[in-house]
Amino acid sequence: MSQTRLPAAADQRSPRRERPRSRGRTIRRALLGGLLVLVLVGGGTAWWMYQGLDSNLKEGAVDLDKALGDGKNRPARTAAAAGATNLLVLGSDSRAGDNAALDDAKVSGARSDTALLVHIAKGRTQAVAVSIPRDTLVTRPECTAPDGTVVPSAKRVMFNSVYSQVGSACTVKTVEAMSDVRVDHLIELDFAGFKELVDAVGGVTVTLDEPITKLGLSAGAHRLDGTESLKFVRTRYGYRDGSDLGRIGLQQQFMLALLSEIKRQDLLGSPTKLYRIADTLTESLTTDSELASLTALAEFGRSVQGIDPASMETVMLPVAYDKIDPNRVVAVEPQAAALWKAIRTDSAIPESAKKSPAGGGS
Repeated sequence: MSQTRLPAAADQRSPRRERPRSRGRTIRRALLGGLLVLVLVGGGTAWWMYQGLDSNLKEGAVDLDKALGDGKNRPARTAAAAGATNLLVLGSDSRAGDNAALDDAKVSGARSDTALLVHIAKGRTQAVAVSIPRDTLVTRPECTAPDGTVVPSAKRVMFNSVYSQVGSACTVKTVEAMSDVRVDHLIELDFAGFKELVDAVGGVTVTLDEPITKLGLSAGAHRLDGTESLKFVRTRYGYRDGSDLGRIGLQQQFMLALLSEIKRQDLLGSPTKLYRIADTLTESLTTDSELASLTALAEFGRSVQGIDPASMETVMLPVAYDKIDPNRVVAVEPQAAALWKAIRTDSAIPESAKKSPAGGGS
């Protein structure tokens, strides 16, 4: 398919020479005055739309400090990582609302189908995304559910069950407990929001080294729309060993392709395009309270524009198949500890920390 065209550069015009006053100039002034009124009215409309989108974001925003307690109960930000930012991105597989008709509507409840801890280095030109397999067995810390119920700590629970049982704030707390990494921000996106985002940018191109027969995709490049992209990132059976670990590779590949598409179209630099995306996302997006406004999200987006998606590193938490339940995985040491230490200190991730005994058939 043809690629979305980028806006052409503005024409360079020669300076306008002074002309004597005339009836034509008076008419032009009247037209300019009318245009000014339209701009002011349009500005008021834009402000009204902005307020509507802003309220969508504020509704349901998660106050991490309030939910997780004061700073003494959370990992400290190290001096070496001053200026760096850690963002937990959760993809929810909820079938509520607009999600009901997407993918597998028969599944009830909601889980964190995708979990990425994105570390943005202090120079704002480099980033690494760490995927946490949903089948990882973890120790869930004591948490307070959104309804105020205190949920006790539990060992050997599936990572993605934390979200469904206690919510996103407890998922953040679990990540902090297992990594000793301070999570600065939270972004949560459901099925409908993901589909709409891809459609809003006009689709995403992915290149496959091997076919995915279940989806009818041959090896090579494919332009995927929102519905196709959702199936792509959720593909598990019929690809490599059929495990969640193989799916993580597809999710990481798609994330980089999507970021490249956003950067190629300069969507963050175009108010019109940015609004179009915001309009499709705000009802499907949940953030922490510090990011819960269009202004805050736009500022955050601009702050990371120096990151080239092509050079962004993607890593999976090193895991091994559990000895008791081979359908589950556990973080493997010392690789996992080395990975988290690199994130905490804003340093390069050792090659040894990028290798996982359970590789997902890759």
